Amino acid sequence: MSTAHHAFTAVALCLAATTVQANIQITEFQYNGLGDGAALGRTSEFVELTNLGTSAIDFTGWSFDDSSRTPGDPIASFSLSALGLVAAGESVVIAEGSADAFRTAWNLAASVKVAGGNAQNLGRGDEINVYDAANNLVDRLTYGDVAIPGTVRALAFSANPSALADLTPTTIPTSWVLAATGDAFGSYASVNGDIANPGVFTLAVPEPSTYGLLLAGLGVVAAVARRRRSV
Repeated sequence: MSTAHHAFTAVALCLAATTVQANIQITEFQYNGLGDGAALGRTSEFVELTNLGTSAIDFTGWSFDDSSRTPGDPIASFSLSALGLVAAGESVVIAEGSADAFRTAWNLAASVKVAGGNAQNLGRGDEINVYDAANNLVDRLTYGDVAIPGTVRALAFSANPSALADLTPTTIPTSWVLAATGDAFGSYASVNGDIANPGVFTLAVPEPSTYGLLLAGLGVVAAVARRRRSV
């Protein structure tokens, strides 16, 4: 096998190893809201998770908890097993109200996975912690407009990352923005008047710069191969 072939294979394996890793991210949240009165079924507060990897992830045994950071506890945390198998690119929702009430409030299709009945409620300043079946922390987002000046207050309007880079910090950066009707995220009003875009993440694709780096790297490998064949 030629050296160029080895180089190409190494790059391909590296890319494959990177893309198949689990990559569950917190991509949107809203605490409280206009639909959180008891008479309305508490249909506003939610957290959206998106599988940004390229393989499906089984959420059986996974859990959510807020600032108490208690994974897998049947009382102190909230089970995410109801989400089942989450496909690559799929967004799912953790809701305070029932799954049916949440879908009705946001006019979501039955195909949108919602884990309803979350009692680990969020506050104005709190944490969102997602744990896998082995109680390993998968993603964390600490937020709070008072404790972290310049950041959004996601009350009746959901908080959204402006770019994929905004998902990296475990403390919310100032680049997260509030939803607005008709924005680039596809936000709209629920039947109760809250503004968000639950169940879909419009940034869940590689950005142009990512494509550029990938193509540039493959281009270099191809050029090396051509030069070696011509020698």
